Amino acid sequence: MAFRPDRAHLGARRVRRVHNHVRRRRPELTTTENGVPVSRWKSRLSAVLAGAAALAVLGAVPAAAHVTVNPDTAEKGDYAKLTFRVPTERDNASTTKLEVTLPEEHPLSSVSVKPHPGWDYEIATEKLDQPVDQGEGREPLTEAVRTITWTADDKAAAIEPGEFDEFDVSVGPLPENADQMIFKAVQTYDSGEVVRWIEISGEGAEEPEHPAPILKLTAAASEQQAAAPAAAEIETDTDQSASVTTALVLSIIAVVLGGAALITGLLARRRS
Repeated sequence: MAFRPDRAHLGARRVRRVHNHVRRRRPELTTTENGVPVSRWKSRLSAVLAGAAALAVLGAVPAAAHVTVNPDTAEKGDYAKLTFRVPTERDNASTTKLEVTLPEEHPLSSVSVKPHPGWDYEIATEKLDQPVDQGEGREPLTEAVRTITWTADDKAAAIEPGEFDEFDVSVGPLPENADQMIFKAVQTYDSGEVVRWIEISGEGAEEPEHPAPILKLTAAASEQQAAAPAAAEIETDTDQSASVTTALVLSIIAVVLGGAALITGLLARRRS
């Protein structure tokens, strides 16, 4: 075969030249344009983000523990099981006694206490100044329960620091001419300290330091159905207000996070 110079290059291997490019790293940014150290700026950014997170969950933070009645609502004229929840708020003492006073202005014809293991209870009654009519076919009510007192049998049964306990009572019929019932409570510690949960706040006022347990009374189911249209309208307004509040909170958080992301991006661009 004749040698053809024009095809000699076909048998040769192509050699790729590789150039090693060494990229010089710029010195790390230590200050912002305003002269603020980056480390301090990052600390401030962390604080801002933490504040935004706290704002987001602000509505979920529970209030301080108090003696309460559960449920906190019941129907007028109905019977209800009430549970008095008692937390021990002291670090160096245990709860050994609870006294609950039933409202004198709304005497109850039926009050029964569920036995509580490790605790004794005592019911005190008193005669009414005026007999209360209980309806056709029933004797007028002349005597009613005034106080219920639970006492721990020994130290082992006491409610220790960081713990709570519950005491159940069945009552009824609930008054039909009232919107709430106030159950004042007195809590006693083994240190001798006595805390009186008897304070009542006015409408729209701040919660007092030692609020009394309150049971709200609502209309019976039949009355609620009759008032359903008006209630639905009120509920809609309330939902709209809640939605506006939620939207405002989320907007604030979005602005904060957006600003933080923008600043972080600018710093990253300066580094590159």
